Amino acid sequence: MSIDDETSGGGVHGCRVFLNMLWQVTKASVHRDGQPGSVNSDSARRVAVLTHMGRPAAIAAATRLVEGLSAAGIVSALPAGDLPALDDRFADAVMPLSKPVKPEDGIELMVVLGGDGTILRGAEWVLDSEIPLLGVNLGHVGFLAEAESSEIDSIVTHVVERSYTVEERFTIDITLRDSKTFQPAWSSYAINEVSIEKAARERMLEVLVEIDGRPLSRWACDGMLVATPTGSTAYAFSAGGPVLWPGVEALLVVPLSAHALFARPLVLSPTSTVVVEVLDVSQTHGVVWCDGRRSVELLAGMEIEVTRGKQRLRLARLSEAPFTDRLVHKFGLRVEGWRGAADPAITMIDTTA
Repeated sequence: MSIDDETSGGGVHGCRVFLNMLWQVTKASVHRDGQPGSVNSDSARRVAVLTHMGRPAAIAAATRLVEGLSAAGIVSALPAGDLPALDDRFADAVMPLSKPVKPEDGIELMVVLGGDGTILRGAEWVLDSEIPLLGVNLGHVGFLAEAESSEIDSIVTHVVERSYTVEERFTIDITLRDSKTFQPAWSSYAINEVSIEKAARERMLEVLVEIDGRPLSRWACDGMLVATPTGSTAYAFSAGGPVLWPGVEALLVVPLSAHALFARPLVLSPTSTVVVEVLDVSQTHGVVWCDGRRSVELLAGMEIEVTRGKQRLRLARLSEAPFTDRLVHKFGLRVEGWRGAADPAITMIDTTA
């Protein structure tokens, strides 16, 4: 869905006329020495900025982003602990950001500069408020990222003009409870996956997996994953699971090194309920990790229940490129043929019909 604002003048054209006027006013507030002028944070648009302030490249990218937004009269909201890392000349162009971000904070978008781990951290700030998140890759693969750090100027333009779309992603909810009394002990959520892993390297975890109230299989294993389509290109991919397109509504179950004849990845209905119980005969206890960020011990006699999440992660997209292109680009897949350049006479597509 397009989220271009309509202003006086009608539609996108009116929006650009307004932004041009805003740019002229903002330029007038710039000091003669080239320093950004102050911005009235009470009336200005607000964009949250999150990055890894321990990395010089991240600080440089954040500085360029804040500078570009400030020039357009947009206030950048950053975690209070990150503000000292910015140049003092931006003091009037930034404001502190509290976690979690709330609708009344007036934040229209969060821009996250970093790898997928930093983007998942950003989701913790905005998931409840349904604020879109725009990922800018400073890592390696950056599957959740929409742009690269070299494109900061273009990103600023898209943000200023609100020329982006929003894509909603499936999440999962996780509840830890006693397998006998069903008394909840802990709960969380995941964007990518929840992993159940053995606590002792030399031992195996004995688990019973239940789907929709019916037992499926008992596995002696290193652990198992329940992933979302978004997470199918993360831990689940490394564990041999299939890649699911983001538009697919499904749950993915992937056993980790299970000592069993039946230990294949499973694609389930999005309405399915997955329960994983650590059996009393297990040689070790387990550890539950949500997106590799939030964890809790899973002792014998306890179980976790995984269901479709109540919230949806909203990702801002700057282009309409299909997921296939993203997959080819991020994984560096060869599309010209494994034996070199293909014969043009054979591979040519007839476009005259």
